[in-house]
Amino acid sequence: MNEITINPQEKISGSKEIPKGATVLVVEDNVSNFVLIARMLGYMGIHCEWKTSGYEVVEYADTLPRLDLILLDIRLPYEDGYSALKKIKSSQTLRDTPVIAVTAEASVKQMNKARKANFDGFIGKPLDPDRFPDQIRRILSGESVWEFE
Repeated sequence: MNEITINPQEKISGSKEIPKGATVLVVEDNVSNFVLIARMLGYMGIHCEWKTSGYEVVEYADTLPRLDLILLDIRLPYEDGYSALKKIKSSQTLRDTPVIAVTAEASVKQMNKARKANFDGFIGKPLDPDRFPDQIRRILSGESVWEFE
């Protein structure tokens, strides 16, 4: 008799469902990067909003009827991701919203810096279209994701 083994990780990640009507705010100044992220999120059935800088991100986020996740680039014009994160985490309405650092400066050093700054996760660029959907599913289901390769 042949035995079939199932990788438990596959079973877990495959069963995670995206919350119906999920909304992600992407804070990204590079249009090409935003388009890639928006297409991948759209393919997953996730509504996507866009802000090009950390400046007034809290004010903008507060206008959204729903917000499940913020993908925040570290290097932004006017106000970087770390400054924006401080404002987001001090906001009464946003402090429990997961904020994931998304950066081209992907290294162990940068990931540790993001962790110390109280980001809820880290995804390095360039984004991997094969892995990104699973990373987002895992984050939206409450799992911590810290990956840069």
